Amino acid sequence: MATALYVITASRSLTRNLLSLPVLKEGRCVVSLGHCQVEKCISYSNLSSNRAVETIPVSLPLVQITRSTSFFNKVTAEQLWKGVTSVSNAGRKRGRGKGVGKKIAKNLNRGQVIGVGYDNIQWPGLSAPILRGKELVQQQTLPRDEEREAKLLQIRNTMGQFRPMKIDPLERGWSGTRLPGRSIGPPDPIGEETFEGFDTKVLEFKSVTHMSGIFGRKKRFSMFVVTGNGNGLGGFALAKSTTMPGCHKKSRNKAGQRLIHFPRYNDHTIMHDFFSQYGYTKVFARKKPEGYGLVCHRALKTICEVIGIKDMYAKVEGPTKNIQNLTKAFFLGLMKQKTHQDLANEKNLHLVEFREENLEFPRVVASPESGVVRTLDQISKDEEMNFKLYIMGGKMELERKKYPPFYTRLYGWEIYRKKYAKRRIVDKLRHNLYLEHGEVRSFYADEYPECREDPPYSAKRAAEVQE
Repeated sequence: MATALYVITASRSLTRNLLSLPVLKEGRCVVSLGHCQVEKCISYSNLSSNRAVETIPVSLPLVQITRSTSFFNKVTAEQLWKGVTSVSNAGRKRGRGKGVGKKIAKNLNRGQVIGVGYDNIQWPGLSAPILRGKELVQQQTLPRDEEREAKLLQIRNTMGQFRPMKIDPLERGWSGTRLPGRSIGPPDPIGEETFEGFDTKVLEFKSVTHMSGIFGRKKRFSMFVVTGNGNGLGGFALAKSTTMPGCHKKSRNKAGQRLIHFPRYNDHTIMHDFFSQYGYTKVFARKKPEGYGLVCHRALKTICEVIGIKDMYAKVEGPTKNIQNLTKAFFLGLMKQKTHQDLANEKNLHLVEFREENLEFPRVVASPESGVVRTLDQISKDEEMNFKLYIMGGKMELERKKYPPFYTRLYGWEIYRKKYAKRRIVDKLRHNLYLEHGEVRSFYADEYPECREDPPYSAKRAAEVQE
């Protein structure tokens, strides 16, 4: 210990305080100044003066006691990883919680052995045995392992990788890994009735909250789904639950109890064009030939796939993001469809079909069931005979004017018209052959059967359906 001599000037107040200190020996007392124990020698004869000068030997410590405190000493590893991999409730409300599941906490202890570190020291009883044979193992420093750090980094890099489950491209949703557009399976069986062949797809999924007087803000999940068997049967439902599995089960079972059957033309498209509206959402649906596909809103496409409609064009006007109103408008339009037989019975007339792929050749598709067909004299002049106006309720869709193509104003267009002028009557000849023979054929067809034109695929399908 180091000893220092301090000379202090004591006033009467200090002298009075020193006199009150306990005296260990005659003329000696101990004073605590801060962290130092001061052994003070004082003479009582000097205390009577106004100012006393004393010499005090002081012992100063060479080691100062400290308590190291740090952020990393106060917080556990689990809490540190939670701060990296999670988002607060306030952050979730602001949209910062979408990629939380992709960050995974790493176990940094993997790959490390107790007693083995950067300096490869051999510790008997920890990283090495105490006895090796009859020889006592001594502590010693071994050469460093240069590959140890690389192996640890490799283990840590492979540990925290997020591997999403691979989904078939046909089973993916509308956008990324989100739930809308994805299948959640058929409804659960009800007694002995099983929903074989049914499939349920999600149209809308969101979390909703409402304020309660007892529990405060309560959060629930809302799911809007559509189910069907792909053969004209379909239904939709909206369900809410506090858990995801409960919301799945409740919504698909609820939709399975609200099924409606819709007629389809040749099992591939709607019966006729229709217009439907629910709220401010309007849907214009058009019937299309086989092979056209589904050209419409993604929600309508999902509904058509579930019901079994393969070919259709639909135009949506108004709020297109309101999935519930859009679905209700489309279902109302499907429910208001009329079959060919219903139209023939309403009018008491033959229903004749003209198809472009058949060169507008007329074909009777339905006749009145009563057998009584009105004549032209029995039809009033004010009665609507236009098929499209009749099914639209007297309304006509306002379509954009189609302007002629730019190439019709070029000089080469006139040359093209003169070159193919001799073939301008081909369509009329084909039409006459349909009227006379029912098909496009050559006059050698009786002798050579291959001199006939193959009917289109849709005509073959229609013939098979009639048979």
